[in-house]
Amino acid sequence: MRTAILTLSAGAAIGAGAALAPTYPMGWGPNPALAEPNKTLIPTLNVAPVDRWKGDEKPVPASGFSVTAYARDLDHPRWLYVLPNGDVLVAETAAPSKPEDGKGIKGAIMKHEMKKAGSATASANRITLLRDVDERGVAKTRGTFLKDLNSPFGMVLVDKDLYIANTDAVVRFPYTEGATSISAAGMKVMDLPGGPINHHWTKNITASPDGRFLYITVGSNSNAGENGIDKEEGRAAIWEYERATGKSRLYATGMRNAAGMAWEPKTKVLWTVVNERDELGDDLVPDYLTSVKDGAFYGWPYSYYGQRVDTRVKPQRPEMVQKAIMPDYGLGSHTASLGLAFYDAKLFPASWQGGAFIGQHGSWNRKEFSGYKVVFVPFAEGRPSGPPTDFLSGFLTREGKAKGRPVGVAVDKAGALLVADDVGNIVWRVSPATR
Repeated sequence: MRTAILTLSAGAAIGAGAALAPTYPMGWGPNPALAEPNKTLIPTLNVAPVDRWKGDEKPVPASGFSVTAYARDLDHPRWLYVLPNGDVLVAETAAPSKPEDGKGIKGAIMKHEMKKAGSATASANRITLLRDVDERGVAKTRGTFLKDLNSPFGMVLVDKDLYIANTDAVVRFPYTEGATSISAAGMKVMDLPGGPINHHWTKNITASPDGRFLYITVGSNSNAGENGIDKEEGRAAIWEYERATGKSRLYATGMRNAAGMAWEPKTKVLWTVVNERDELGDDLVPDYLTSVKDGAFYGWPYSYYGQRVDTRVKPQRPEMVQKAIMPDYGLGSHTASLGLAFYDAKLFPASWQGGAFIGQHGSWNRKEFSGYKVVFVPFAEGRPSGPPTDFLSGFLTREGKAKGRPVGVAVDKAGALLVADDVGNIVWRVSPATR
């Protein structure tokens, strides 16, 4: 049974009937406790070296669930999308050439660390289709759906138009239900900020429930503006694109690197997970889950978690700090929270329904590892309603080596949770255990 840690609320009487309030780990929850900044001359670099799954090894699901390898031997699977007929699209992708990103000694060290972590690989630039599931929990059909893309990431189908968010543009393809591949050339509908820096290269995409608008995430070109604010044009933001007119505008800004996006099932409000800045210490700054407010500014790079000023940023912009709003829910520092899916199916027990599953890729800027798991945040009345629960863990060995790293998450047509593991090169499928 899933349980939450509880403690007596401040001022509550001790004894029968005393009010209880949940306890959150540091950096987690609706009003997270934050450490003081701890800037060091040499930033912490602590990436878990890769030690991929062998044989029948697999991650550990929450009690009452089982996990199977839905598809193995993929090429850096990062993102997932489930089509209405149940077909699963997998973006096999990696960073494009970024000649201006990571120059100098620091850049060389980071490249070495990413290679150690299994993240330095050529991009397959491919989307693979997986269909159905057999009695072992494995995809029955597998094939190349789209190829020759440019570091693709987000995918969304609206009517008969399939939109792919490449690293530098949104491209539209004609889609026919049941098709196992698309050979037609794509049509570019919107340019996106790309190279030559392209620090955060992944671009995600989703559509409004009525299909009128597309929403596209574009991450920052730096950690905290160190490449110059002029290099951040159109970045650290979520864009809105109107399909009928082709008009686009900045919808929300000040988000260092928004990734997963999903519509909360009851309220139909857009939510996202955001990777916050590094190099302020082990416990700053928490990544977060937040509803996305039209026209809102979330602080980056001038402030974090509301109006806490980042003194590293030059020039300072106090008038922008005053505009910054608090995100809704902290997800822990340096967890690299990327995947987001609300569970609106019925296969899982009621206690797992309605909340958000979040894929945490794992830290590199922290002495003790954080992330490297899939967590569940419960929701009630359209809002987070309690502490997080580990749903899929075991990606790290006791020696601190990474068997895999979870990224995108999605709910398949049967109601199982799919998890893209880009280091393990596997898509995992989690469903209730059978007796």
